[in-house]
Amino acid sequence: MRYDFVEAHRGRWPVRLMCRILAVSPGGYYGWRGRPESERTRRREALAVAIKAVHVEVKARYGSPRIHAELVARGHACGVKTVARLMREHGIAAKTRRKFRCTTDSNHDRPVAENVLDRRFEPVAADRAWAADITYIATAEGWLYLAVVEDLYSRRIVGWSMGPRIDSRLVVDALEMALAGRSPGEGLVAHSDRGSQYASDHYQRLLSDHGIVCSMSRRGNCWDNAPMESFFASLRKELTRGEIFATRGQARASLFEYIEVFFNRVRRHSSLGYRSPAEYERAG
Repeated sequence: MRYDFVEAHRGRWPVRLMCRILAVSPGGYYGWRGRPESERTRRREALAVAIKAVHVEVKARYGSPRIHAELVARGHACGVKTVARLMREHGIAAKTRRKFRCTTDSNHDRPVAENVLDRRFEPVAADRAWAADITYIATAEGWLYLAVVEDLYSRRIVGWSMGPRIDSRLVVDALEMALAGRSPGEGLVAHSDRGSQYASDHYQRLLSDHGIVCSMSRRGNCWDNAPMESFFASLRKELTRGEIFATRGQARASLFEYIEVFFNRVRRHSSLGYRSPAEYERAG
């Protein structure tokens, strides 16, 4: 590893100076440099190339555990610690998350529902429990709001809606998309926060018309809707961190690609044994 360091930095500092500091001989370095690469070194370099390829493909959205899972799925025999070490050595890192502003307006006089879901985030089948929430995306034209509905069984985003206003129409459109695509039976639990959009007559009437049980988080308790917090954290870290889109249309296109192409069909979820939602649902 000391010779590796000298080789990597010989264009920046004198070889003899680095050898003296690292307590190795210049002759040993030049002898090492003249030897053919070992099989272990070739394997590590090939694995580093594969790591970089995955990192680029997923647009820097994966850390070492997910990159390791992807490599194993592609037939690379490696350990997660080796992957993490190579990522550090090559300066490969996932995007980091940032703070966000709250979009929940719970200061209203509309009726609110009990927390029926009660943090039971792992239903035994699809379309038994859905979670819903709203976030925002910055654009040069102003905020673009995103409402989503997630099936807690597979973590798949089954409904979504975008718009410049944070109103009941936004959440109703997301729920209508989910209902059209999934056709759940009666008894489905739909969980959300206590925001005015979810407490509105517009949204509540749609739930009632389809026999859906309404569930709401306790006031100020983000853990009651933890899966949604997790999804938005991933969205911010993997797509919108430090990004201000030029137009709402540009943001819409990026969000569509992230949700429908990447998150639902490609992204490996740790809670699903590092499978994508689509793969998890196919496996049953």
